[in-house]
Amino acid sequence: MAATKFALADPAATGFSDGSRYDKHRPSYSSEAVSKLLTHLNVASVAGAKVVDLACGTGKFTECLAARPEGFEIVAVEPHDGMREVLQAKQLGGHVKVLNGDAAHMPIEEAWADVVIAAQAFHWFATEESLKEIHRVLVPGGAFGMIWNIEDYNAPKEWEVTSKWEQKLKDIVNEHEDGHTRFRHLAWKQIFEQQLDTTPLQTLKDTFAQNMPKFSLPLGEETLKWTIWLTDEAVWDRYTTLSMIANTKGAEREQIKKEVTEALKAADVERNAKGEVAVHGATYMAWTSRI
Repeated sequence: MAATKFALADPAATGFSDGSRYDKHRPSYSSEAVSKLLTHLNVASVAGAKVVDLACGTGKFTECLAARPEGFEIVAVEPHDGMREVLQAKQLGGHVKVLNGDAAHMPIEEAWADVVIAAQAFHWFATEESLKEIHRVLVPGGAFGMIWNIEDYNAPKEWEVTSKWEQKLKDIVNEHEDGHTRFRHLAWKQIFEQQLDTTPLQTLKDTFAQNMPKFSLPLGEETLKWTIWLTDEAVWDRYTTLSMIANTKGAEREQIKKEVTEALKAADVERNAKGEVAVHGATYMAWTSRI
C-alpha cells in the first residue's frame, strides 16, 4: 500500500526538500531552553511521560527529548518524506516512534499524549483544524508547547536587531515575502485569540463554542537570547535554510548572496579571534493547556 501523502505549504515542500542540508545547518536547542519549556509543560522530571513531537522535521527537537533522563515515550510526526527519512536514519531508540502524519491527521489515539510540542513549525499550521487534532490527542489538562529558534535577521519587525549587518539580512528576508506566514508575522497567535470572540450574535457564539477547541489563555511566553559564532560560509549556509531564501534560484539567489557577503564586510560585524561572526538570536517559547 502506498504511503499517505499529506498536503504541505509549497514553500515548505520545496524549501525543505534537502532534509540533510537543513539538518546540518539549522541550530538545535539549548539544554536550558528545553528544560524551561518542559517545566512550563509540567513534564520535566516526569518519568515516561507521553510526548508528541509534531511536525518534527529532521528531529532537531526530537533528539533533545530523546536525550532527556525522563525516558519520555515519544511519537514524532512529520508529513515531509525527505525530512522524516533523515530523522529515521538517526535511530534514536525504542522510546521514539516516527510516524507519517500532519497536524490535522495524527495517527495517534484520542487522549494519548501528556504533551504535544511543535518545534520551529506551528506557524505552518495555525488553524482550527490543527488545534482540534492537538486537542483530541491530548489528555484533559495536557499541555501544548511551541518553540522557535529565531535569528535577529528572521525576527518580527518590532523585535530589536543587535547590529546593522543583521538588519540588512532582515531587510532581505522581508523583501522576499511569498504570501505565506512565518513566525515573524506573529499571525499564528490569532487562532488562540479566536476563543475570545465577542460577536453579539448568539447563534454565531453557539457555533463557535461547539466547534472551537479550548486552550487556556493567555499563552505563557518566555524568550532566551543567545549568540553563536559562525564562519562567513556558515552564516550563508544557515541563512539559506530559511524557506523563502531556499526557494530562490539563479540570478536572484546570486544577488542575495552578494548582498549578504557585502553585509558581512561591514565595520559593525563582531568577530572572534578565529574570524568567526557573532550571530544573535533568541529561543522563543509559548505554551497553553487543553481545557
